[in-house]
Amino acid sequence: MATTQPQPETTLQIKRTFAAPRDRVFRAWTDAKQFALWFHPTTDYTTVITQMDLRNGGAYRLEMHRRDGNVSKLAGTYQEVKPPEKLVFTWRWQQEGAPEETLVTVEFRDLGGATEILLTHSNFTDPAYRDKHNEGWSGCFSVLEKYLA
Repeated sequence: MATTQPQPETTLQIKRTFAAPRDRVFRAWTDAKQFALWFHPTTDYTTVITQMDLRNGGAYRLEMHRRDGNVSKLAGTYQEVKPPEKLVFTWRWQQEGAPEETLVTVEFRDLGGATEILLTHSNFTDPAYRDKHNEGWSGCFSVLEKYLA
C-alpha cells in the first residue's frame, strides 16, 4: 500500500510497506547485483550499476537503459549509510540541462517480518520535477515489491 503525503513544493515523501524482513529490503538497496534487478520505473528498463561505493562519502553511478535505446545516467554520493536503518544520498541526472542535485533519504522501519520504507526526496527546483520523480519512485517501488515477493 503506497501513500503520498501532502508536501512542500520542493519535497516528495512516499511511505510504502514491503512483505519482507528489513535486512532483506536493505540488502536490495545496497547490494549492486540486487539493486540493478529492480531499480527502474518499469520493466521496459534494465539498470547497470557502474559504481557503488557504499560508505559515507562513497559515490554511486548507474545507467537505466530503456528498450527503445534511451539511456538515463544517474550519479551521487552517499551522505549516510546506517545498516539496516537508513541511507542518505545525493541524486543528479547526468544529461545536459539536468536540474540541480537533489537529496534522497530512505528510512527502513522493521515491522517484524515486513518493512516500511519512508522515502524523502528533497531540494527539487519545482513541483513538476518533483511530481515526475513521484511517478518514477512509485514505479521503482512496484518493481521492488515484485522482486521481494
